[in-house]
Amino acid sequence: MRRLMLLRHAKTEGTTPSGEDSDRRLVPRGFADAHLIGRWMAEHDAVADLVLVSTAVRARQTWEAVAPLLAAHVPNAEVAYLDDLYLADPIDILRIIHGAADDDPARLLVVGHNPGLHELALGLTAEADESLRRALSHNLPTSALAVIDFAVDDWRDVSFRRGRLAAFVTPKLLSQSMQDN
Repeated sequence: MRRLMLLRHAKTEGTTPSGEDSDRRLVPRGFADAHLIGRWMAEHDAVADLVLVSTAVRARQTWEAVAPLLAAHVPNAEVAYLDDLYLADPIDILRIIHGAADDDPARLLVVGHNPGLHELALGLTAEADESLRRALSHNLPTSALAVIDFAVDDWRDVSFRRGRLAAFVTPKLLSQSMQDN
């Protein structure tokens, strides 16, 4: 089995002094949301052996906020920063995932951007709890995490409509859950 986790970057500033989209940084709420998701990941064993991160500042900062919370669970996780993940479309992200076969991680985390991550999550999932599928179908908001399991032994066999959406969490859903308890 292979587990794929798709994490959208956290909430960012609207513009940067440089004017470059790739330079947008996280705002305080973004850091708080990333920490909340990271804590959920650690508590639910949603950790990765290999982490692929877009080189955009906001994606790197999101990973840097999450990583310390996961370090105790996977102290030697390999991390790669990839220019090709910046604003990649679903097909390009899937190619990058297939490339993970060389490292053969059982669990892979991709930190990137919409619309590519959202479209990929929707395209990969064939099975899901109806409430999870409905929540994912609306949006993959900032700091959202989609956890998709595949009954395959090789990342090259991951393809559209073959995954099972095991979890879908957002800071908003986690906050609502905490208020309900």
